[in-house]
Amino acid sequence: MRLVKGLAAAAVAAMALSACGGGSGGSSASGATHVVKHGMGEAKVSDAPKKIVVLDTDKLDTLATLGLTPVGATVPDQKAGMPKYLGPGFAKVKSVGTTQQPDVEAIAALKPDLILGSKFRMEKYYSQLSKIAPTVFTAQVGITWKQNFLLDAEAVGRKAEGEQKLKAYEDRARKVGASLGDPSKLKISVIRFMPDEIRQYGPDSFSGIVLHDAGLGRPDAQLLKDKSDKRFAPLSPERIDQADGDFVFVAAYGAKAATEQAKVTAGPLWQRLSAVKAGHTKPADDEIWMTGIGPTAANKLLDDLQSNLAPLAKK
Repeated sequence: MRLVKGLAAAAVAAMALSACGGGSGGSSASGATHVVKHGMGEAKVSDAPKKIVVLDTDKLDTLATLGLTPVGATVPDQKAGMPKYLGPGFAKVKSVGTTQQPDVEAIAALKPDLILGSKFRMEKYYSQLSKIAPTVFTAQVGITWKQNFLLDAEAVGRKAEGEQKLKAYEDRARKVGASLGDPSKLKISVIRFMPDEIRQYGPDSFSGIVLHDAGLGRPDAQLLKDKSDKRFAPLSPERIDQADGDFVFVAAYGAKAATEQAKVTAGPLWQRLSAVKAGHTKPADDEIWMTGIGPTAANKLLDDLQSNLAPLAKK
């Protein structure tokens, strides 16, 4: 029923937009526009969109980085709400469904002048959404997070500022690494408890890219050399020894995963890890390390690295 209503609402919005040259070929906002080439084609977007709806967590981070707040956003989990690391201003953003199923009716009701999303997650909704407002979709997620950020910055009319923000992050990452002596000698492990599995994160994950930008090393097992997908790989509880490193950061996605984390980390195999024995483990905020996927989250991840790894560099 919601989808039927959403289609109807989208149709109504499309009729209204067509009267003023809207949709993906135009902008509902008055004033200058620019054309953005993206994962689904091209969109003519206002140079200064005022009412932006975002459909993935990296887009939330993009707007926060650029000093903007969307009128609506999807979230990974309705119970969790908006990412807390973005601050109280984002807590008031209207939810328009989840990153798996957007609420098209709610999006149309907000009358946005720009929609940002991902082809990877939302391709089947693009036709409906582009009838509501100009819609820009990045093609992939995760490994292309820097390119995605710059494309989104271009879409909101802040390309130059986006380039400056990304450069500032990369410069800081190098400085954080340099402050640790030879960062490549430190083997940093990243694991994440999911509701139904444990994952070890590789070089093509968001956190893996940030670690690389800081020049930090990784445990051999987490280089995922024999894998075509180097974002992450499953790790059974019986092989948790592969999670060992000079320092281990541990994230958990949701309450069920946190329960499994508590169970595994209380077990004898986990307690035998050299990092655990040395007190070199730390919980990692899942919203920052895993789903933030943008410069604001990356800088907060650097904060975690700097504060936790500095004592190791002194030894």
